[in-house]
Amino acid sequence: MSQIKYYIFVFLVLLTTNFYPQDSIENDVALDKNKIDFFISEADKETQLSNYYNAVTTLEKALLIAEKIESDKDQGIILSKIANLQYNLEKYQEANYTIIKAMNIQSRIDDRVNLAVSRYTCGIIYLAQEDFTNALDYLKSAKAIFEEEGINELVAKVTLNEAKAYIAQNNLTEANALVDKAIILSKKYNLPVTQSSALIKSAIIACKEQKYNRALNQAKEGVNIAKSSENIDVINEGYKVLSTIYEETGNYQLANQNLNLYIKLSDSIANIKKEHLIAEKEIIDADKDTLIQTQAEEIKAKNESDSLNRLTTILSVGLITILSLLTLSLYKNNNIRLKTNNMLYRKNEELLTEKERAEIAAKTKTNFLSTVTHELRTPLYAVTGLTNMLLEEDPKPEQLQHLKSLKFSGDYLLTFINDILQINKIEANKVELDPEIFNLKNKVENVIAALNNSALDNNVYIHFEYDKKLPEIFNGDQLKISQILINLIGNSIKFTKDGDIWVRVTQLSLKNKKHTIRLEVEDNGIGITKEKQESMFESFSQGSVQINRKYGGTGLGLSIVKGLVKILKGKIYLKSELGKGTSFFVELPLKESQEVTEVNKKDYANDLNNLDLENVRILVVEDNKINQMITKKILNKMNLTCDLVDNGEDAVEKVKEVEYDVVLMDIHMPGISGLEATKQIRAFDKELTIFALTAVTLEDKMHEFEEAGFDDIISKPFKQEDFEKKLYDALKENQTSTTT
Repeated sequence: MSQIKYYIFVFLVLLTTNFYPQDSIENDVALDKNKIDFFISEADKETQLSNYYNAVTTLEKALLIAEKIESDKDQGIILSKIANLQYNLEKYQEANYTIIKAMNIQSRIDDRVNLAVSRYTCGIIYLAQEDFTNALDYLKSAKAIFEEEGINELVAKVTLNEAKAYIAQNNLTEANALVDKAIILSKKYNLPVTQSSALIKSAIIACKEQKYNRALNQAKEGVNIAKSSENIDVINEGYKVLSTIYEETGNYQLANQNLNLYIKLSDSIANIKKEHLIAEKEIIDADKDTLIQTQAEEIKAKNESDSLNRLTTILSVGLITILSLLTLSLYKNNNIRLKTNNMLYRKNEELLTEKERAEIAAKTKTNFLSTVTHELRTPLYAVTGLTNMLLEEDPKPEQLQHLKSLKFSGDYLLTFINDILQINKIEANKVELDPEIFNLKNKVENVIAALNNSALDNNVYIHFEYDKKLPEIFNGDQLKISQILINLIGNSIKFTKDGDIWVRVTQLSLKNKKHTIRLEVEDNGIGITKEKQESMFESFSQGSVQINRKYGGTGLGLSIVKGLVKILKGKIYLKSELGKGTSFFVELPLKESQEVTEVNKKDYANDLNNLDLENVRILVVEDNKINQMITKKILNKMNLTCDLVDNGEDAVEKVKEVEYDVVLMDIHMPGISGLEATKQIRAFDKELTIFALTAVTLEDKMHEFEEAGFDDIISKPFKQEDFEKKLYDALKENQTSTTT
């Protein structure tokens, strides 16, 4: 009867829980919170001893209490820890399910730091399952929070795991940068386990890149640090990497020694884990057997001593209790489901709103750049055009220096605008590769020759070294390689005075006529501080305010170089010492070519004179009077005459009345735009050559010009040789078609 009374008492307690005094409830919650903390502490101790099953069992007890007192934060922490243990036990599907539950709770209560820990755990779970895309997404989002919160140990760990993902994808450029960062962080914050593992990963990358000396040094250092910290897993991986390196370099004796060490240690680790898990499982199974046996004996005793009526009563009370608990559980689950659905709807609405904002911001940025560059380049066309004209008209000696200064300022401003546009195109992924056959040695020599006068102005001498093992003819994007060299050499000239610059082109590796080349630009200039070296490739970054004032520049050159190198699937890094100089290294893949091409630079000004220009008629459509005058003078200098109109409507009427060979059409004008005017002309004249003479150069505007019917685009302010080339091609084609 005493047990019947006990079950009835439990049932009544469940039914009357809501009528307890508030003070009593708060005391119970505090006691339960202490129990949770105790179980978590015990589980952490078991984890350190690698007793993962025991740790999971202990955490499940803590989870029941956390659910009872509805502590969402504790539930999230406990689930995250359980998922990590399941990952260590290689139960990846269970771990994945558990960690998603933890992240859902932590997202709902905005527990940022613990959510970041869970995302990191989720990332390494996906990494173990070779789902690298999801792994990198979760690792990057976790690292962003750790960096904001200053949790440097976890930043180093996440960075290393990102590197592992990129190594598995064979993206060695990204992997190398991340491993280097992990090594720096682990050294700085004294994290020997992370440091040793990062050094081994660095050795793996170097081995893949066939840099065996670096690989050997990194692997040896990693193994030594792992030995001092007794990290047997890293030691074992290090032996395997050392064996591979020695095998690749032909040292088969050391390769065999390290392979034997790896096999022995692997067997030892496997046996230890196996024995440990078996022992742990036997303890758990023994506990279960004891419990089952005890319960069986109790049931047997009860069956012998109790009557059928008493058993029926106990079962009835038990059934009522179970039904009550199930009802309560269903109610709570239904509430949780409703809360989760509401949260998902809310998050979905927030994501859609943020997406719309991002699209509007991107569109606003594009329109802003289009407007600003046009408004800047239009008056700049007048500045550069008038300056060049005045310089060609034999100015007075006292005016010459002023005009040269004006020309320098105009060119500088144009370069700055073009740099901003280039950065924008790179960030928007609108820069495409344009491979062609070219002579690499001649290309570098031409760039050096073009910059030599600037170097001599600073009393700087440029020395060029070309690897004799390296062929000269390649198939690649020579324009982007030229841009990289111009920026790097120009940068060295700017920060070097009374010194030397060495430009070296060397071969790093060769496989199936695919070369990995290194472009090196070394100077003995002012150098860069260690603090600034990490941010040198960011936009608008320079050594200091004093350097910016002394040497000038926009700080965009190296950012452009980094973007171009990434497009060419290469990598860039630097070495510098303050007061002693700087070396920039660019490593690029290039395909060797047997085909030889010769490019002869044509003088289109002379070619134009060979054409029959007497009857050539050109219409200039431009609303700016100064620009009208400049364009007309340029054409007159080329022995060409032109008519001028200042709006789109008059241009359409003029083309109807007069037979023109070429129309130079501005885009932004009062009334109808140049685009609309061209569309109207194309309605009745499909053959007329129409050039868009405009300051708009953004790539996303080009399709509008093609749809309107323009034959080509001449950007303002233009280089005269480019203008002459396009005009020559158009006039030659017109005269050829007329003759035939």
